[in-house]
Order: sequence, then structure tokens, then C-alpha cells
Amino acid sequence: MRVAVFSSKSYDRKFLDAANAGRHQLVYLEPRLDASTAIAADGAQAVCAFVNDHVDSAVLELLAQQGIRLLALRCAGFNNVDLVAARALGIEVARVPEYSPYSVAEHAVAMILTLNRKIHRASARVREGNFALEGLLGFDLHGKTVGVVGTGKIGYCFIRIMAGFGCRVLAFDPYQNEHCVAAGAEYVDLPQLLSSSDIISLHCPLTPQTHHLIDEKAIRTMRRGAMLINISRGGIIDTRAVIRGLKSGMIGSLGLDVYEEEDNLFFRDLSNTVIHDDVFARLLTFPNVVVTGHQAFFTHEALSEIARITMENISSFEQTGKAAYPVSVERIV
Repeated sequence: MRVAVFSSKSYDRKFLDAANAGRHQLVYLEPRLDASTAIAADGAQAVCAFVNDHVDSAVLELLAQQGIRLLALRCAGFNNVDLVAARALGIEVARVPEYSPYSVAEHAVAMILTLNRKIHRASARVREGNFALEGLLGFDLHGKTVGVVGTGKIGYCFIRIMAGFGCRVLAFDPYQNEHCVAAGAEYVDLPQLLSSSDIISLHCPLTPQTHHLIDEKAIRTMRRGAMLINISRGGIIDTRAVIRGLKSGMIGSLGLDVYEEEDNLFFRDLSNTVIHDDVFARLLTFPNVVVTGHQAFFTHEALSEIARITMENISSFEQTGKAAYPVSVERIV
């Protein structure tokens, strides 16, 4: 099959080419997929998109007009796709349901350690010859209470790590995971988790039910000074409410690998430009905030698995008319 691969970087090409092994004709396109770039898929039978590509009904209509019948997402999330429109247009949507839960869980732990022990500030001081310890005081993770929102495979990996630190782990999810219970997690409702946790880590998908799950009301429920980590999807937190929480001290520190409006920022080098997003710029002024650019997934193992499953979806569709890991419209209900 001829596949138009949007939002492609050098690392995408490396891992996709290795997984493809010459089976399909991959056409790499650097631009993000949206209504202005969809025409670039002309001549392809499938499109491969990433997490920040815009695949709304208008884009899907343009793709359908060009004969596209498969949208292969090289990510787990699908909140950027209009699944109802895709079904109506006869476009199969596939995704990578899992790749390396360890990569994402470990990144969350790295953010916790960085914020707690002020590694980002300490490193900058030492480079300037400042070896003073004032302002770098942290706390033992052992004995602290960690709240985990979302207990799928990533949440489970994260729970095991935090249990290894000697933390008490509280969990919230509409569906309890017996493996998490066996690892020592105690399921509670969300208000109890928020009010009892020293650290709160978000590992749930973005759905209509989880959009702005952490809002003004939720922040008021939190234990004062708690650490908040979000490596799932930016829209799960109300960024403006979180900024107010930082200013008031309700949120003691914040680690973000995702951001509500990240599609205008992440996965690009903007070091020589002015960032016009005032909300994002405000976040960067806080010394107790660490932001990374959606890199939690970015390990050799994860990229290898993403590429392998993406190629499996494409090959399966070519051979049978069905992707190996399809996404149905029922998943958004």
C-alpha cells in the first residue's frame, strides 16, 4: 500500500522503515495533517497520523475524496479523530493500543524525583558555580501517599514503581484492575484520592468524562501543597485553574508532559521564535513547574513497538480489509 505519513520526524522514518521492511510504500510528510495539508495524501490508499494531527470531519471528507480508506494512528489516543465521521465515510481507524507502558510510567517517576529534589534547579545552580542548598529541600517518598488516576497498563506500571519506593497508593478508575490491587493499591473515589494524596499522577485517557477532570473544584479538594503530574493528555486538567492553584499554594509543584494547546507548540523547534501562548508562558515562570514536550513515550523500545503495530495494522487492512487494532465509534460513548 502507498501510505502518506504525516508529522514525520527523522526518528519516525528510522523506526517505521525498519518495521516496514519494504512491504509498503511510505511517503513521509513533515507537515501536520489538517485541512490545509490533507491534499498531500493524494495517490495514497492509507494515511498514518500522529497524536497532534487534526483529523476532524472536514479532513476526513478530504481524505475520503482521495480514496483513503485507512487512518492508521501511530499512538494510543484517538481523541483527535472524529470517529463518527470516519464511520460514515467508510474510513477504518486503527491505533497502537499499547507500546511500552514502562516508558510513560518511568517518565512520571522521573518528573516526581525532579520536582521533589529540585534537580532542575540544582543542576542550573552548579553550572553557575552555586553550590548552596537553600531552596532545594525535598522529602522522602517512602511513607507518602500517591494517588493514581487511571489504572490501565501504564497506571499499573506506575503503581508498582511507587509501591517499590514504600508509598501508600490510592487509585481511582471506573474499572478496578485486580493487578493493581495485588500490587498494593487501594481503590477510592476521586474526592478521597485528591484530599488524601501527597502526589497525584494522571494516567487516564481524554474523553468527554475526563475533560478538565482536574478543575477549580478538584483543586480545592486536594491536600494543600500536593504535587500534580500529568503525562496523559493536556485536556484532562484545566490549565488556568492549575495556575491559580500554583499561585495559591494549593498545588505545591507541577509536572507536565502534555498541554491543552500543545499542538501549536510541541514536536517543533521554536527556540528562535516568540511563543505567543500566554498561558503556557505563565506556566514556565514558576520555579516549581517542570514541563517536557510530550516525550514520555520516547524510548527505543516504545518507538520500535509503535512502528511494528502500525505496520501490522496497515498490512492487516491490505490483506483482509480490517486493521489488527481498530477503533470503533462506540469507544467515545
